Amino acid sequence: MSRICELTGKTRLVGNNVSHAKNRTKKTFLPNLQNVTLLSDTLGKGVKLRVSTHGLRSVEHVGGLDNWLMKTKDDKLSLRVKRPKKEIVKKQVATA
Repeated sequence: MSRICELTGKTRLVGNNVSHAKNRTKKTFLPNLQNVTLLSDTLGKGVKLRVSTHGLRSVEHVGGLDNWLMKTKDDKLSLRVKRPKKEIVKKQVATA
């Protein structure tokens, strides 16, 4: 399982671990990923995702999973998130 946030696409970063004597060794900085079930108001069910804590805060700031998916481009989203987005768009078009 890769270390990539399914909502934001956030992945690992590479840098240096610098000691007091300025010795540099390579280090990877991994995102803080959590297994979360986000509720969709339109679908009326939960969507299980692996999301970074930064992505989770962003979803809450925008106003929920539905709003986040409507504002985000498809090329940034993973396949597990594109499917619920399609269903949400269909339901919103049907009700409008």
